Amino acid sequence: MDLDPVLLARIQFAFTISFHIIFPAFTIGLSAWIATLLGLSLWKRDPFYRDLAGFWTKIFAVSFAMGVVSGIVLTYQFGTNWSRFSLAVGNVVGPLIGYEVLTAFFLEASFLGIMLFGRDRVSPGLHFASAVIVAIGTVISAFWILSANSWMQFPTGHEIRDGIAYPVDWMQVIFSPTFPWRFAHMVIAAYITTGFVVLAVGARWWLRGKHVREAETMLRMALGILVVLTPLQLVVGDFHGLNTLEHQPAKIAGLEAHWENHGGSVPLVAFAIPDETAETNRFELAIPYLGSLILTHDLYGQIPGLKEFPRENRPPVLPIFVSFRVMVGIGLLMILLAVIGSVRWARGRLFQPGVVMRVFAMTWPLGFVAVLAGWITTEMGRQPWVVTGFLRTADAMSPIGATQILVSLVLFVLVYAAIFVSGGYYINRLLEKGPVPRGPDHDPRPLRPMSAAHDAGRVALHAGE
Repeated sequence: MDLDPVLLARIQFAFTISFHIIFPAFTIGLSAWIATLLGLSLWKRDPFYRDLAGFWTKIFAVSFAMGVVSGIVLTYQFGTNWSRFSLAVGNVVGPLIGYEVLTAFFLEASFLGIMLFGRDRVSPGLHFASAVIVAIGTVISAFWILSANSWMQFPTGHEIRDGIAYPVDWMQVIFSPTFPWRFAHMVIAAYITTGFVVLAVGARWWLRGKHVREAETMLRMALGILVVLTPLQLVVGDFHGLNTLEHQPAKIAGLEAHWENHGGSVPLVAFAIPDETAETNRFELAIPYLGSLILTHDLYGQIPGLKEFPRENRPPVLPIFVSFRVMVGIGLLMILLAVIGSVRWARGRLFQPGVVMRVFAMTWPLGFVAVLAGWITTEMGRQPWVVTGFLRTADAMSPIGATQILVSLVLFVLVYAAIFVSGGYYINRLLEKGPVPRGPDHDPRPLRPMSAAHDAGRVALHAGE
């Protein structure tokens, strides 16, 4: 069997970036959460928040380290598997990645040590400031990475000479038309991802009767931000879709499995099995008018059909059709959970055992799955281009054999599996242990009993003593 080096190289890059993206998606929001807790500690003069921040700082340190290690590998692949990509667009993409290192990574590295180890060595104000700077650094890092990726999605501000891209307007390069909404969408997704992790851990502790004050604080703060950000993400995603329709119509046609226009409105395909060979959908379940309304904000609006694009310029339909629906479905579920939790909170029923709290305890993977589904939609939806309209993925490959790529891919899988399992195990151990109070005025006892049954159990325990 002949192995396709392009396919193997794409699988290798997809594997490494999928592993990597879950860590920045977590640490961007987690750094802001830690800074918020340290700010509350200063404002309320309560070491409880400082202790809780110290606990989450340990989680951040492990996640940040795993993100850095997995991210370095990505840049090496530009020189191993994708050297022609580096040659063709290195004048544009190279500086953008360099700016990320100079502005964000150096900033994070400079203040990360103070954030991790400075609690008892610097003033509380400086410790808080270092956490804020690290949080800003993670957003700056996302800014430059999204800028480079957005330029690849819809390149502007450059000229082509002898098959090589040269920047002529850096403002157009950095702020390509797809960048603003993609950047906002990704940063909000990171905060939502962290919010559901905090919510799930808080529910998990509360159900077990462990660290009850910390759990209740985490539940309230997580719901407070999620009830705002999850609907906001829906709005941002809608504008992002309008932007994508304008600048990448083939991607929209692919993720909607929309083959041709027959006049009138465009239905929303809720379910189907796209058949690219026959250029049709099998077992289609479509909702009339809704596609036009959502995609164009016009009941009779039109979007290009896939048949309007040459076959060789179409994205793979089935993967992005499925991944987009996974992302949207999880997003709607997140909104529902945030609203339910907030309503129960407003009615004074949040801290009650039952189905809702058990569901909250299982929500930690939602953000990660949604982010991965979104990146699959974005990156596969750009195919067959690595730089839209300029450089095809097949033309960006290094002159390297399939066997070499396969061997390195297998090694990547083995090493990454070891890293993920060990890192995940250690993080879970930290979550099981929970925060260790260090402040002299910290009261580790719960603010209120979990339930009448829980209170009765505590009375019986003390009576037995």
